[in-house]
Amino acid sequence: MPSWPRIERPLRIGLLNNMPDAAFVQTERQFRQLIGQDAVLAPFVFRDLPRGPIVRAHIDAHYAPHEALAAARLDALVVTGCEPKAQNLDDEPFFAPLGAVVDWAAANTVSTLFSCLASHAAVLHLDGIRRRPLPAKHSGVYACAAVPHPLLAGMPDTVAVPHSRWNDLAEADLVARGYTVLRRSAEIGVDLFVRETGSLFVFLQGHPEYAPDSLAREYRRDVGRFLDGSRDTHPPLPENYFSAEAVARLNAFAAEAQARREPELFTRFPSLAAAPPRVPSWQEPAVQLFRNWIAQVALRRTVGAELCAV
Repeated sequence: MPSWPRIERPLRIGLLNNMPDAAFVQTERQFRQLIGQDAVLAPFVFRDLPRGPIVRAHIDAHYAPHEALAAARLDALVVTGCEPKAQNLDDEPFFAPLGAVVDWAAANTVSTLFSCLASHAAVLHLDGIRRRPLPAKHSGVYACAAVPHPLLAGMPDTVAVPHSRWNDLAEADLVARGYTVLRRSAEIGVDLFVRETGSLFVFLQGHPEYAPDSLAREYRRDVGRFLDGSRDTHPPLPENYFSAEAVARLNAFAAEAQARREPELFTRFPSLAAAPPRVPSWQEPAVQLFRNWIAQVALRRTVGAELCAV
């Protein structure tokens, strides 16, 4: 375990939450749990993004606009992904304001952590690295091998990480532009990488924050979209995720859904109790990753304060 520096005031970590309505509150809850009592979490949002009335009410009650980041006295920041609509990220309405946040974070935080699509948008803004579409979605839990780094202290050499994405960043592109890859999977490529920009930027292509049922709920959503005609193909099962009994039940339902594609069939989709995921193997490493990250934030803040006092 890392030794934690003494903190004179609580760390303040911002959460810029860009998730769609269906996952907005759950994502906030997941990051709150990972950060725990080791820091004060301050939530922010791009208010111009369209929202339904329930999430809009939650935002109005608990979130500050992203323009308030500059006055929030943050030590660090977490930036979540979102569900893209445009073919190219730089055509998304959030891309320009997110780029401004990236530039602000480089100069005003000791570390910023980017999650999934936010990582793709950040490296595109910083270095023009474009993500590449995958032939099939990476969905499941994958073994990721690590290299030594303070962010991974006290963790096994290989850990399980959930992934859920249609796009990928090539390791060769990242390394050529000064990024350091800390975890990778033989099956799905880069998982975790970093870059020093004045601030320690940490990038995740996976979702260590996911709850045990997050992939199951995404799979259920996508099956519903197939049955109502809003997606063309039936989704594959998340890999290395469901129990053997659940796989049998869900495959049987998938066969019926593809043979008889009717929205009414969705009412018979197996419940989580009938088709459970395996016991999650990624949660303990995720907690350790965030403890290590917060330790680095505290250390860097202390060192920065000492340098300013000289």
